[in-house]
Amino acid sequence: LAGVGSGLRQGIVIFTGLLLIWFGCWQIKPDWLPRLPILHPLQGSWHQRLSNVMSRLSSQTSWWTPLLLGGIWGFIPCGFLYAAQIKAAATSNLWMGAATMLAFGLGTMPMMLGVGISASRLSADRRSQLFRMGGWVTITIGILTLLRTDAMVDFTGHGALLLLMLALIARPVSGLWAAPLRYRRALGVGAFVLAIAHTGHMLDHTLDWNLKAISVMLPPHQLGIVTGILALVLITPAAGTSFDYMQKVLGKHWRQIHLLSIPALLLAGIHTVVIGSHYLGQLQLSWGNQARAAIVGILIIGVLLVRLRSLWSLLSLEKLYR
Repeated sequence: LAGVGSGLRQGIVIFTGLLLIWFGCWQIKPDWLPRLPILHPLQGSWHQRLSNVMSRLSSQTSWWTPLLLGGIWGFIPCGFLYAAQIKAAATSNLWMGAATMLAFGLGTMPMMLGVGISASRLSADRRSQLFRMGGWVTITIGILTLLRTDAMVDFTGHGALLLLMLALIARPVSGLWAAPLRYRRALGVGAFVLAIAHTGHMLDHTLDWNLKAISVMLPPHQLGIVTGILALVLITPAAGTSFDYMQKVLGKHWRQIHLLSIPALLLAGIHTVVIGSHYLGQLQLSWGNQARAAIVGILIIGVLLVRLRSLWSLLSLEKLYR
């Protein structure tokens, strides 16, 4: 279930990669993306109270203050810290576990002190720039996380298609389901990021960066490559203008640019069905492959129909249409 190449493992990799990208975007521009409850469980007054308590605690000069803060620091989410804690727990011995954590603390102390001292000597503007640069580094790590294994070709492709569908139905269904509209911008950009990761996988793992190999592919597969490229080209302007400033600058043209996502969805659907290994891309077709291809087609048609006001009127649900 959780072995190398398993669906669970691949799903965790995708989730982790997207999470890192989300954190990176938040570091670069905090107000660009909404806060996720799962990532920010303490919001509003609770968050403010905790911040006040930590501020007062850090200003104390008592001997026990560093000890208490150090103990609290152990609960801070950190992959390296969790790895050390798991290693310590694996010793099954109190003293060996403590020694493991002590070694981890001593090993990370030079870096922590170095970063802290260096940052204290920088101006507020420089620290802000350093913080934003850290966001770009986090985004890069997230993208690299999505590019880890061969099987990620299918996962990233399906993920991009799903996020694009959710982004396109976000506004029409907001009267029934408000969540997609709130995260529509993140859904669209997420679809673009996964599409880029999918393209990188195809170039690296499938084509081995040999573009001449496309010329010897079967015509349906060549069609799939072309439609995939066109879909990526169409959603690129939308992803590049998915922030408030560009919306103000472009005015009415902003919506026209983002409506290019509709033909992009059609092209992405053709790409998926024609070249996908679980659809019609295999040399020997099976009923399962054809059924999956039909499901993709039905989902895409469903997305297009949901966007039609006339359909909502026909079903006497026009008051719910947004």
